[in-house]
Amino acid sequence: MVLVRHHYQLSGSSILSTAIAIIGTGYVGLTTGACLAHLGHKVVCADIDPEKIAKLQSGVIPIIELGLTELVNEGMSAGRLSFVVGSVEAAKSCDIAFLCVPTPQGEDGSADLSYVQQAAEEIAAVLPFEAIVVNKSTVPVGSTKVVERALKRPDVKVVSNPEFLREGSAVQDFLKPDRVVVGSDDQAAAMKVASLYDGLSTRVIITDPASAETIKYAANAFLATKLSFVNAVAAICEGVGADINDVVVGMGSDKRIGENFLRPGPGWGGSCFPKDSRALIKIAEDANYSFDLLKGVITVNDQQFERVVQKVVQAVGGETTEKTIAVWGLTFKAGTDDLRDSPSIEIIKRLLALGSKVQAFDPTVTNSKPGVPEQLNLSLSPIEVTVGADVLLVLTEWDDFKWISPTTIATTMNGKQIVDARNLLNRKDWEQVGFTYQGIGR
Repeated sequence: MVLVRHHYQLSGSSILSTAIAIIGTGYVGLTTGACLAHLGHKVVCADIDPEKIAKLQSGVIPIIELGLTELVNEGMSAGRLSFVVGSVEAAKSCDIAFLCVPTPQGEDGSADLSYVQQAAEEIAAVLPFEAIVVNKSTVPVGSTKVVERALKRPDVKVVSNPEFLREGSAVQDFLKPDRVVVGSDDQAAAMKVASLYDGLSTRVIITDPASAETIKYAANAFLATKLSFVNAVAAICEGVGADINDVVVGMGSDKRIGENFLRPGPGWGGSCFPKDSRALIKIAEDANYSFDLLKGVITVNDQQFERVVQKVVQAVGGETTEKTIAVWGLTFKAGTDDLRDSPSIEIIKRLLALGSKVQAFDPTVTNSKPGVPEQLNLSLSPIEVTVGADVLLVLTEWDDFKWISPTTIATTMNGKQIVDARNLLNRKDWEQVGFTYQGIGR
């Protein structure tokens, strides 16, 4: 059964403050903690890394996320947000503890719940009577039972409250969500967790734990499906002479379809879509269902990486050895510094394997950042990176790239070839100064 509530923010209203422990101050934990403090709750964020905690206590935010620094500083100044080393210190006086720890993926697609179990075991003895533990990490179906077994506390209820945060707009997504999902077998516990979001104008869906956990995986898998679909249609557009931009407008005008996530590109990646899609396939297999549709979605995505590589090969006349490729953008999307499962990194690795010399620029990435290929040369500016290049390859949709003068780049490059895998640049402007332009589906 699904119970749907609607929360509305009233002028001058205030919500009842709850003592909250956030276990794990990664991307999800830090955003969740800062936003809950902004809503008026008393939040203590814990992490096992003393260096990270020291930086956070000084107001240094380890990730790039619009608006997050301001919320963290606001919460600390108001005395509602603090940071401590170790989960026990955070959990010992909380009403609700959020588990926001990593759930790395195994080779078979299954999620590793060892960090979740360990966190639950660490706080079990110190949790106050009748506290609530919330699974905020993306976890497979049945994980509330795993946490219950790890806690060994019949008085402590476990609730699923999956996150739907997009990197680059996570603060906005938290404070103006499309929905809040709460899953629990205990109605009172579910309502208490749901009440944390009082003050937000949104739909709150209260359901059972298995449904809540499935919603998260199904949502991300469906969005990945839309991205693979539009990239496949873009391939057709190139073959028949259609323009994918016009096709998307026509498709997206149908309210049943919509234009969101119908933007062609170099493929999808990031910390969620690849991991969650493979995990849902594994969950389906465990439930004796072969999710062939979703397997095809992943296959199409891999094909898209290769299609971009072949566009570069075509641009240099079929021989990539010793050719210099200038790349704009390394992160999996604009607005973040995240390289996890970035299509850009995957495509660059394939070009390097073909013997190309690749040099890249990204406004958020340095050589010291984990995930940067050793053979990749990083430049200090988007103009410097094009010096001597045979091809310019656009892989991340940073807005600043749009405003760079084609005339300037024409003087720095050896060749005049562009592969715009984001359809970001104004094609006519670049062609007017002699560039040959290849986009996606155009």
